[in-house]
Amino acid sequence: MREYDLHIDGEFQASDGDDTISVTDPYDGEVWAHVPRGTATDVDRAVRAARNAFESEAWGEFTQSRRRTLLNEIADAVADNVEELAELETRQNGRIFAETKGQLGHVVEYLRYFGRLCEQAGSGRINPVDGTKEEMFCYTKREPYGVVGAVTPWNAPLLLSVWKLAPALAAGNAFVHKPSEQTPVSALRFAELVAEETSLPDGIYDVVPGYGTEAGSALVGHDDVDKVAFTGSTATGREIAAEAGRNLSAVSVELGGKSPNVVFPSADLENAINGVMKGIFASTGQVCMAGSRVLVHERVHDEFVAELVERLQGVEVGDPMDPETDVGPMAFREQWETVEEYVDLGVESGATLAYGGGMPEGAPGECFIEPTILTDVESDMRVAQEEIFGPVAAVIPFEDEADATRLANDVDFGLAAGVWTEDMRQAHRMVDAIDAGTVWVNQYRLVAPNVPFGGFKDSGIGREAGPEGLEEYYQTKSVWFDLAGDVRDPFAGDY
Repeated sequence: MREYDLHIDGEFQASDGDDTISVTDPYDGEVWAHVPRGTATDVDRAVRAARNAFESEAWGEFTQSRRRTLLNEIADAVADNVEELAELETRQNGRIFAETKGQLGHVVEYLRYFGRLCEQAGSGRINPVDGTKEEMFCYTKREPYGVVGAVTPWNAPLLLSVWKLAPALAAGNAFVHKPSEQTPVSALRFAELVAEETSLPDGIYDVVPGYGTEAGSALVGHDDVDKVAFTGSTATGREIAAEAGRNLSAVSVELGGKSPNVVFPSADLENAINGVMKGIFASTGQVCMAGSRVLVHERVHDEFVAELVERLQGVEVGDPMDPETDVGPMAFREQWETVEEYVDLGVESGATLAYGGGMPEGAPGECFIEPTILTDVESDMRVAQEEIFGPVAAVIPFEDEADATRLANDVDFGLAAGVWTEDMRQAHRMVDAIDAGTVWVNQYRLVAPNVPFGGFKDSGIGREAGPEGLEEYYQTKSVWFDLAGDVRDPFAGDY
C-alpha cells in the first residue's frame, strides 16, 4: 500500500485533516494507495506558499531563458521516468499502458514546446501612436497573473495537467494544482520528481489532492488566486467560472463535447472506420473530444455499420498492462454505471443496440464494458445530445450536406468534429459550417503542442496549446512615454 501526503513548498507535508482518499485500480478493484483528503486549510497553505514563492527573489531571477531551461529540466525528468509514471497512470484510470506511455511522450513534447515559447512570454510590441499623439512612445509588455489555481480531470491526468502547467510556468506564474480524487498519485509523484530533479524554486508548484466540492472549491474561490484553469464537465465548468467570477479571477475552462464524425459517400470507408474507432472506442471513450455521434450518409450507412460491427468483434478488452489489450476498463464503477444507464436509455427511446452494451464475458473486474453501437438514433434523443463519456457510438444517418451540417451543429457543444470525404471543396464547406473549435478532415483525435485546442458554445472558454495557450497565462500592460516633455494644462481647452 502506498501512502502519500500533500506536496507543498517543495516537500511532502501532512494534511490539516485526518481523512484520506483511497485510490483504486479499476482493473481488479484493488485499493493500492491512499492520499490526503485535502481541506480548505491545506489549500490556503498551498496558495500562501505559491504567493510567497512567486514574489520571491529566487523566482524573480528566473529570466525567460532560465524558464526555458527549467521546462526542459522538467521534460527530462518525465522522459527519465516514463515507465514508472505510465504505470501509475494506468493503475489509476485503466488506460492501456501503451497509451499512457504515449501520452507521457506528448507531455515531454508540450514541456519542450513551451520552453521554446518562453522567449515570447515577456515580450510585447512597440505601438506607434496615431493622430495628434505622435510625440508619444508606447509599448506593451506581458506579465504573469501571479498564482494559478488548476483543477484537472481523471481521464488523462498528467497530460491535461501539463497543458496548463507548462504555459503557466513559461509565463512566469506560480501554480497550485488540485488533481482529480480518482487519479492523484501521478500528480504527487510528478511534483516530487520536479522538486528533486529540477531547479524550480520551492513553492512555485504545489499539489493538494481532494474532492472538488472541498479542496477544489476552496482553490477556485480563494481570494489570492489570480487565474483559474479547469478541464472537466460543462456542468462543473459553469460552477467554477461562477465561483472564480466572484473574485474576478481570470478563468479558462476546457469542457465537454458531443462531437460528430461525418462520413460522406466519397470517403475511404476503411479509413473512416479506423477514425471512428479511434474517436469513440479507444481510451474507452473517456475523452472530451470523443467522436460520439457518427453521422453517416444514408447511401453508405448500412455498409458502414456492418463493417464497423465486424471490426469491433476483434477488439480485445482486458488487462490494460497487457500489450495485447486494445481497450481497458472504465476508470471507476460509477462511470461504468452512468454509461450503462445511457445505453439502456437509448434502447428505451427507440435506438437499436447493434453491438456491445454490456460487460464482456469473463471480465476480471466490475468496470469493464464492451464497445457499443446504437443505431436508429434520432438527434433529439439524450444519447445524441448528452456527453456519455464512454465507448458508445450513436449512429445517425443523413440525406445530404445540408442535413449533415444541421445534425453536426444540433447540440449545445462545439469542441471538435471529423469530416470524411474525398471532395476537398466539400471538406472546406463543412469546415466553415461546423461550429467547433477543432475540425479534422480524413483524420480524428490529433493534437500537437503548437496547435491551439478548445471549444465553441458550451465546450469552454479559452485555448490550450499553441501561442494562444500561452496567452491564457499572462496579462498585458500598456506603457506610455511622453517624448516631448510638454504636459498641457488640462483646463486650457485643448483636448
